[in-house]
Amino acid sequence: MLAKIEQLLQEVESMTASNTEELEALRIKYLGKKGAINALMTDFRNVPAEKKKEVGMKLNELKSRTQERIAALKEANESQDNGISELDLTRTAYPIKLGTRHPLTIVRNKIIDIFSRMGFTIAEGPEVEDDLHVFTSLNFAADHPARDMQDTFFIDVNKEDVTKNVILRTHTSSVQVRTMEKTQPPIRIICPGRVYRNEAISYRAHCFFHQVEGLYIDKNVSFSDLKQVLLQFSKEMFGAETKIRLRPSYFPFTEPSAEMDISCDICGGKGCPFCKYTGWVEILGCGMVDPNVLEACGIDSKIYSGYAFGMGVERITNLKYKVKDLRMFSENDIRFLKEFEMAY
Repeated sequence: MLAKIEQLLQEVESMTASNTEELEALRIKYLGKKGAINALMTDFRNVPAEKKKEVGMKLNELKSRTQERIAALKEANESQDNGISELDLTRTAYPIKLGTRHPLTIVRNKIIDIFSRMGFTIAEGPEVEDDLHVFTSLNFAADHPARDMQDTFFIDVNKEDVTKNVILRTHTSSVQVRTMEKTQPPIRIICPGRVYRNEAISYRAHCFFHQVEGLYIDKNVSFSDLKQVLLQFSKEMFGAETKIRLRPSYFPFTEPSAEMDISCDICGGKGCPFCKYTGWVEILGCGMVDPNVLEACGIDSKIYSGYAFGMGVERITNLKYKVKDLRMFSENDIRFLKEFEMAY
């Protein structure tokens, strides 16, 4: 039996396993219930009494050495498989497609790019604002309808002093006010951002949306400067054949004020259901900054003049991509978003 034990010891010392299956086969061969070592244990009772001590010690040495050798081989195999074991083997074999930019982001970036090339810089401000920067400094009368709870989200209402009301901004014009308070002309900025209004959500309206407003203040700024900038923007955004028209309108913070239409790019201005058979589609409001606004922000209206304009990003996106339901922009339907994979 001693010769058999020595032979098995030599086999154990030289055994190798390159994978889990081979290692398990070795374990069964030597340590299994029907393995070689258990067979020797069974034969141990036939060993003469005077040799039991010597044979027993050798048999225990064989078993211990076999267990140590198999444990070492198992550790070596696991260290080699670390790169594979960290992989999620349940993950689909199909390649994961990259996402795409949101259509509002695509249009917003396009708007910013166009005006940036015309010398405008980006200005940003807080979404939680006060009445002073959203309404009062912009020449809104104390009884203006926009101050009503139906239009504005009020966070904290101070009935004694309306200028201290805390609200969610209803337009990014508040960023223009903050810029004018801290900066002397020349000022040439655009103000992209999210705004909030207390409106019922439907296919044509939402309680939050996005705007890009622009402001230019310097000496001898005229309405013709404003018209040329907006014409250039329209041609770059909607195509070189785009025409514009300016219609008189009213805004508390500009005078004179206008709404700007572009020629319908679907019918070429001939009239269709999209433009309600007028050939024109309204896209933004604009005008010359009211002198009262300049003075409220610490700018001398006798020296400086300026223009301002503002557009809804959702509105421009609707016109560019013919999206009929505003709610689709905030629902994150992957089928809708996939339509814009090639849009940028």
